[in-house]
Amino acid sequence: MTENMWNYGSTAGRQSGVDLVGFKVEATDGGIGKVDKHSDEAGAAYLVVDTGVWIFGKEVLLPASTVIGIDPQERKVFVGRTKQEIKDAPEFDREKHLGNQGYHDELGTYYGKGHPLA
Repeated sequence: MTENMWNYGSTAGRQSGVDLVGFKVEATDGGIGKVDKHSDEAGAAYLVVDTGVWIFGKEVLLPASTVIGIDPQERKVFVGRTKQEIKDAPEFDREKHLGNQGYHDELGTYYGKGHPLA
């Protein structure tokens, strides 16, 4: 289940060479913040979203498969999760993120649970 989590879906509209840093991120029910960092690495693609004051400065890591659309003209990324799902997600931890497969598995399990996009 977690393997496909870390790849953009074929309909997400991800264009190579487009830097997503600074793009606004929209959940299914409203804005959640801006892209702080992203990776396009095959099998390990993700977004780190700075939620700003919405969740008191929390950063979250979203697997690439949560992205359902990208609008380069509007500089927006659309994710197929609700604001509450993202708020309840494990907080992004830079130390755990680097080289810790267990952390990625935990996120994959959280975002994959009960979602057809996973």
